[in-house]
Amino acid sequence: MGSLSFVVEANSSTRYMPISTPNTFHTVSPFLVKKLLTSCIGEIQNVKKLRSGDLLVQVDSNQASVISKFTNLGIFPVETSFHKALNVSRGILSNPDFIHATEAEFLEELHDQNVCAACRINIRRDGRLIPTQHVVLTFQTPVLPKSIKTEYINGKLRPCIPNPRRCFKCHRYGHSQQSCRGTDPVCGKCAESGHEINVCNSDTFKCRNCSDPHAASSKTCSTWIFEKEVIAVKMKRNITFPEARQIIKDRTLKVGVSYSSTVQMQPKIRNNTSEINSLQLPVSISLSTLPSKFFTSPTATPSIKNNSPKKSAQPTPSNSKTGIVKKFKTS
Repeated sequence: MGSLSFVVEANSSTRYMPISTPNTFHTVSPFLVKKLLTSCIGEIQNVKKLRSGDLLVQVDSNQASVISKFTNLGIFPVETSFHKALNVSRGILSNPDFIHATEAEFLEELHDQNVCAACRINIRRDGRLIPTQHVVLTFQTPVLPKSIKTEYINGKLRPCIPNPRRCFKCHRYGHSQQSCRGTDPVCGKCAESGHEINVCNSDTFKCRNCSDPHAASSKTCSTWIFEKEVIAVKMKRNITFPEARQIIKDRTLKVGVSYSSTVQMQPKIRNNTSEINSLQLPVSISLSTLPSKFFTSPTATPSIKNNSPKKSAQPTPSNSKTGIVKKFKTS
């Protein structure tokens, strides 16, 4: 069945709510779902069917309060809830003036600015702690504010980019251990299946993702760096994961292939009429009017002909006496 999906930019009043039914929405017409939702709460911002068969609706705050009381959607019994991750945003506040402020003070003083959680973090640069205070603030809105007013300090916020999610069973990125489809565990040290890292007897390291000599949890892994950049682009541009992944793939050079070699890998054009006709010449010239000598094989040596205008033939003066005698005799 098709899915209802269209992109609407989120704002401070946007709420994301999953709607589930016992028999899922896989066998329900999407046109019927849209009519039922429209008749109950009016026009909504976005509807998307998840892989599990549940619906993820994007509504405003007023519609969210109505949906939260739903027990039936037409003839379908439903359960609604607020999405735990999409309805919040996290930003990092960095300022040395907050060194002596506690997390409880942040929650108490910034409660009117939708701050629901605060957590201190340590940011290292070149192995040393940066001499300032970093606090991760969680806001009850999907759109992160650009700044926040803290008494007499107007602090700027930057997005908090989470680390890629890695499965502790197969050590692949993008899913958790609970949703892993693998049957046997994979070692995070030697990348062999059948045992875990705590019982591994191997002395060699091999990454499960990039095959380099390091553990699967290493942050120097090229796959980890790639997934981290995907999450950063996704959050900063507010786009989907497939779109962010394609952006990173387009701007990442292939391993072992330089830019110059990539350009040289373009198909070579042989000297024949069919391929020359497909080119865009700088001058509009019909190739059918050109003489056949322009399409000779590369081995043939083209003859160079002087195209300069011919000079008129001048009579060659004769200095011989016999020529002069013959001229007088004819006269």
